[in-house]
Amino acid sequence: MNISEIIKELNFKAIRSSGAGGQHVNKTSSKIELTFDLENSFSLSDEEKQLLKLKLASKLTKNNLLILFCDESRSQHRNKELSIKRFLELLKNNLVKQKKRRSTKPSRSSILKNIEKNKQISLKKKLRKKPGLD
Repeated sequence: MNISEIIKELNFKAIRSSGAGGQHVNKTSSKIELTFDLENSFSLSDEEKQLLKLKLASKLTKNNLLILFCDESRSQHRNKELSIKRFLELLKNNLVKQKKRRSTKPSRSSILKNIEKNKQISLKKKLRKKPGLD
């Protein structure tokens, strides 16, 4: 994964931020919309694309576009930096392959400890009962 090549493939669009803010918010476009075309990306291998399609299925559009919005800051440049940072973090986190789980047997000592613990609990519960008339 070549980060500089991926950043070149990103598309940005500045739009007006929503919500309260007075006169300034009505005339400035500080919100950033980042779009990344996963299907037509040259910087990702086919294997990486398939992995991202599986893991990011809920975040992708029908055309395999990933769209992120950022309107945290009043600065358009700061929002652009934040959206790039989030995008790269999202890619890094979802390109990690999980290790296959190997089933293991419990050790002999752990089995013996569990048996001993269960005997203690059983004895404690037996002592709570009323004594029999036998």
